[in-house]
Amino acid sequence: MKEFIDYIAKHLVDNPDNVVIEFEEKDNKVIFKLKVGESDVGKVIGRKGRTAQAMRVLLSAIAAKEGKRAILEILD
Repeated sequence: MKEFIDYIAKHLVDNPDNVVIEFEEKDNKVIFKLKVGESDVGKVIGRKGRTAQAMRVLLSAIAAKEGKRAILEILD
């Protein structure tokens, strides 16, 4: 799951070196915290949050296959 988020985020932003993903697991829940460069936050979130929502939907589908619940937080 982490590799998936990393791949998507690095292809959306102008500075892929600034992409940092932290995660923590609690019970059946995995919380991913995505940090990107200040100028790239808008590209990851997208217009009206559509890009971020699409990433969350795909991440949830991947997590469901593993029997887990995934949450994506985008930090600035």
